[in-house]
Amino acid sequence: WGCPWRLPALLSPPDAEKTPGYWNKGARKRLELALALQPAAQRAKNIILFMGDGMGLSTMSAARIYKGQLAGGSGEESVLAMETFPHMALAKVSGAVLGGTLLLPLLETPLHPSCFQTYTIDRQVPDSAGTGTAYLCGVKANAKTLGLSGAAVYGKCHSTFGNEVDSVLHRARLAGKSVGIVTTTRVQHASPGAAYAHSASRGWYADANMPREALRDGCKDIAYQLVHNTDINVILGGGRMYMTPRRTPDPEYPEDPHQNGTRKDGRDLIAEWLSAKQVVCREEGMWLQAQGVCHRHWLCSRWQGARYVWDKKGLDAVEDDSVSHLMGLFEPKDMRYELNRNTSTDPSIVEMTEKAIRILRRNPNGFFLFPRSCAGGRIDHGHHSGRAKQALMEAVMLDRAVARAGELTSPADTLTVVTADHSHVFTFGGSTPRGNSIFGLAPKKAKDKRAYTSILYGNGPGYSIRDGARPAASLPAAEDEDYRQQAAVPLETETHSGEDVVVLAQGPMAHLFHGVQEQHYIAHAMAYAACLEPYATEPGCRAARRASHGTQCSPEPLLALLALCMAALTVRG
Repeated sequence: WGCPWRLPALLSPPDAEKTPGYWNKGARKRLELALALQPAAQRAKNIILFMGDGMGLSTMSAARIYKGQLAGGSGEESVLAMETFPHMALAKVSGAVLGGTLLLPLLETPLHPSCFQTYTIDRQVPDSAGTGTAYLCGVKANAKTLGLSGAAVYGKCHSTFGNEVDSVLHRARLAGKSVGIVTTTRVQHASPGAAYAHSASRGWYADANMPREALRDGCKDIAYQLVHNTDINVILGGGRMYMTPRRTPDPEYPEDPHQNGTRKDGRDLIAEWLSAKQVVCREEGMWLQAQGVCHRHWLCSRWQGARYVWDKKGLDAVEDDSVSHLMGLFEPKDMRYELNRNTSTDPSIVEMTEKAIRILRRNPNGFFLFPRSCAGGRIDHGHHSGRAKQALMEAVMLDRAVARAGELTSPADTLTVVTADHSHVFTFGGSTPRGNSIFGLAPKKAKDKRAYTSILYGNGPGYSIRDGARPAASLPAAEDEDYRQQAAVPLETETHSGEDVVVLAQGPMAHLFHGVQEQHYIAHAMAYAACLEPYATEPGCRAARRASHGTQCSPEPLLALLALCMAALTVRG
């Protein structure tokens, strides 16, 4: 990581833990690191925002133990890569804004840990669309709406127009940075959708998912907006079926009609995206970026414009220096859970994150990357289904992606933020002994004389009554990847919870993440750190722009080269 704050996992022999010296020595080392910690006040060239969908504090704690147990340890002493970040805040999922004023603390000393509040304007306990609009666009919004202010009404197309709000990703692209989205859900899902779409409904994946009234009033589906709203350099995730016309066979499942394309308008959005991203100059043997900012780097003859892939083989074949734009859609809908992933056909969140960084980091002006793990996203899905093992493995994979990103970037110029959009009614307890499997049983039976697992849900599909009583939990069934932990209240799907979520940060301006904050503050802190609107003219931004623009070319050479290409094509014709 190149970060002096990083703490090693505690792997000392158990006997050492019985002596006061062991704990005193460890505490002193951490105290010394805290005293030496200084804020990195320079501006960020790059920003990476990792968002674990539904990754509340209880999920992080359980994932830490699971990570350690996967490595052969007892688990409790393990340390997640994200937990090595020196700055922390809490985001409110429920609470209030004091006076409606947002203040960025521009202090010269380290700040206290912070907390972020995740409620939406109309809900005490939020969904992923309203929270996505908050931490990406910088404003609180209504549940189930994307990229719209609170004046928009869910499901009402006419309320879209005039209420659009732009994301940090969109603003980064306008500033000349490369931008990317990585997710293990469909790329049209609520969380990634908030980065580029303005939609009165998070469920308008394709035109086939929209009511006639919305289409008649001029609203566009989320897949259409993915291609046409923002020039996104890297798009990796699932969601193929929303991009192609109805009855178009899926390349991976051509014999399954349920995986076919769904679009009613007959548009092939993948083809549209490919054609919009590249202009071919055959006489010069060069590909030029049709959209975006002119850099000498973009004019290199090695660059071939845009590529589309739909499996791991195709992704692995993409050379990092051969494309300016990459779209990879690896499933018709959401990608598979990590525990069910076909490692020969589907890339992991770690592999997708690495490919994205290697492509994006070649822009001398920097980049903004939004890796949202449903291994970030699918953490949420695992919890909703009451399958804790699926959710925790997704959280572990997100942490592995955080670690890999740290190896590929430097905290000297890259602000890395890890957070969640909301939490879940997930908990673990029961006075379990040290080293107990995180999916194991509590040591004592419940009042009904039946065993129960340490992990439980407050509600969800795990509720069960047989012969008038709660069934006893048992091993090895409770260790199965699809085992549903018991829930107190019967629901078809488990619900989100409303407690605050943690924000962890490392790199330039990471000290801005402090205290207990509203969730929309995240977008403002990131924009300030990278000199993006509305903070592009703040102190220090002019020098940061000069440094990053030193390798940027003026538009005249690009226009001249494009004119020569067109002239050559005309003569040849």
